[in-house]
Amino acid sequence: MEWIYQTLQWYFVLFCVGIIFFGITKRFFTHFIDHGYAFAKTIGILLLSYGMFVLGSFKILPFHLFTLLFLLVVAFGVGYLIPRKTKDHLNVPLLIGEELLFLVALFFLAFVRGQEPSLRGLEKFMDYGFINSILRSTYFPPLDMWYAKLPINYYYFGHLTGAVLIKLSGIQSAVGYNLVLATIFAQAITVAFSLVANIVFAFGKKLRTSLLVGLLGTFILNFGGNLHTIYLFTSGYSPDAPVPFWEILSQYNPTKYWYPNATRFIPFTIHEFPSYSYVVADLHGHVFDIPFVLLTLAVLFIFFTNRGKKSHSIITNSYLLTVLLGLMTAIHYMTNAFDGPIYLLLCGFFFLSTWGFTKRLFLHVFLLFSSFLVFSFPFSLHFTPFATRIGVNCSPSFLTDIGKLGPFLFEKGNCQPDPLWMLFVLWGFFWISFVLFVWGKSSEHYKEHPVDDFIFVLFAFSTFLVFIPEFFYIKDIYPAHFRANTMFKLGYQAFIMMSVASAYTFYVIIRQKNVVAKILRIVWIIPFLFVAIYSFYSFPSYYGLLNKQPELNGVQWVQKQFPDDWEIIAYMNKNIKGQPVILEAQGDSYTDFNKISAYTGLPTVAGWWVHEWLWRGTADVVGARIPEINEIYESTDIDKTRQLLKKYQVQYVVVSTMERQKYKNLQESKFSVLGKKIVESKSGFGALYQLK
Repeated sequence: MEWIYQTLQWYFVLFCVGIIFFGITKRFFTHFIDHGYAFAKTIGILLLSYGMFVLGSFKILPFHLFTLLFLLVVAFGVGYLIPRKTKDHLNVPLLIGEELLFLVALFFLAFVRGQEPSLRGLEKFMDYGFINSILRSTYFPPLDMWYAKLPINYYYFGHLTGAVLIKLSGIQSAVGYNLVLATIFAQAITVAFSLVANIVFAFGKKLRTSLLVGLLGTFILNFGGNLHTIYLFTSGYSPDAPVPFWEILSQYNPTKYWYPNATRFIPFTIHEFPSYSYVVADLHGHVFDIPFVLLTLAVLFIFFTNRGKKSHSIITNSYLLTVLLGLMTAIHYMTNAFDGPIYLLLCGFFFLSTWGFTKRLFLHVFLLFSSFLVFSFPFSLHFTPFATRIGVNCSPSFLTDIGKLGPFLFEKGNCQPDPLWMLFVLWGFFWISFVLFVWGKSSEHYKEHPVDDFIFVLFAFSTFLVFIPEFFYIKDIYPAHFRANTMFKLGYQAFIMMSVASAYTFYVIIRQKNVVAKILRIVWIIPFLFVAIYSFYSFPSYYGLLNKQPELNGVQWVQKQFPDDWEIIAYMNKNIKGQPVILEAQGDSYTDFNKISAYTGLPTVAGWWVHEWLWRGTADVVGARIPEINEIYESTDIDKTRQLLKKYQVQYVVVSTMERQKYKNLQESKFSVLGKKIVESKSGFGALYQLK
């Protein structure tokens, strides 16, 4: 039962972080029914990580446990030792309930991940490599484990938050990775619950109803899918050629249903949502950002519902709130770069609806953007965005003849219009909720409230995000999938916002007692059921029947399938300090190549090609190094080999499974001349050489 002790040890750290930062949180969430207790862990992780990031970026304090403990002491002092004029009246049972909700959610996903914890497949090598590189860093930016000796050119702040928790807990990163995912899930569960419950309470002032709708909202956001589950009742289709569901309707047919199709329904695009992310368990930026996004929505809710109130309190001081939103948008940018502009734009929408086209609008927009630039400055110093231009989908011929105009790009052949019925399969539940929301609040007995305006903006802005990829896309390196990342990143945020808004819609229609309202409930519930059943198929499809003894160590598969590599990895993690350059076989993305650099955080000369191409903007960055890596392993010229090793400052050379597989003319004996063998696997098949 080791997984239980590991999860409890991890939870104890999270509990302490939440208690310490609750002192700060409750000063801000004064009018929330839980005083923001559900947000305390998220705020603590965010501020602790950002403080460490700034101190480490400017080389003021190193990324050590003692620095993190120092920051926790400071946070405790700010939250609890500075006197306040007002006393808190806490709803203790509610706080205990939220803590239990967090604990249950944490153990639930830890148990599920324990069925198949392997850090293998999709892009787990990348995410785990980032975390390990950060853990080995003394200062920031961390080094790219797949391109010695340059820093990571990717949005890695979320991975830093994971590394902070791993360092605080003292749990090994192979276990910590899976517990980080469980933590994000538990945060999202409790924070979404609190946000929706407080939105409903602000309108109706009924605690029990607010809590029930809060549970509904967090279920939609964290377990919901889309209307694609209607294909459970069809004969199935080829993922490359989706067929309208009404043309292939049959009996209930779950064996023909493959859950990832709900995220790849429109060909050449991606339209994921949180529950799918929890299943496949890649710790990407959009996953790390889920709790931070919900925190931003809470700040915007406070800003919007307190507009016009005059006070020196931060919750009614629009200028202080704008600076805080500048910090949050910077966090989004550093965690998942697309999210920065998305939430800058959302803030602009709320500012516009608050002040119209007035001087105050432009003042707050300027303050917001300035704050964003200041707070993101330590990250931007070392980050070069790899998105180039704004492409126009289905550009007419007179524009494709021009090719480029300012930031816009007009490419021939890049035309992917989406049928409305396919968009409805993806977004129909939310759009039905939007229509019902407008319909429900138009009742003659309905009393308007600022909450309604907040929900309307969420619906409208999310719909706007959904339709942007129909006209524009951010240019990256993918030719056929040129809209994929744009639709993915915009749609992911639209899903989160409309999940919150849809739960509130249900509250709007259930509080009305007329006949029309009863019909509206049925209209809402039927598509909701299709959304609600998604996770009942996705989790079992990936993890099986959930009847295994859980195991959270994500690297044990290497020990079983690549025992020679495992002995080298274990030696490196135990004996090699800092981040000297290693050399291992370079391989393609999404393969088992470059696992040693990913599993140790030690930078290799070149790693996954397509990923570095995306991050660096050209295929040449890895392409130019591949022939030299080949020469190091296969050349019989020792002097030339020595020069190349010196060029890349290589201190350790790996000769094991992947190297013997890739380099058919491997000249291993020369490495004993250039250095000494410090590891030889039990089979004699794997070796690690330390160079002189």
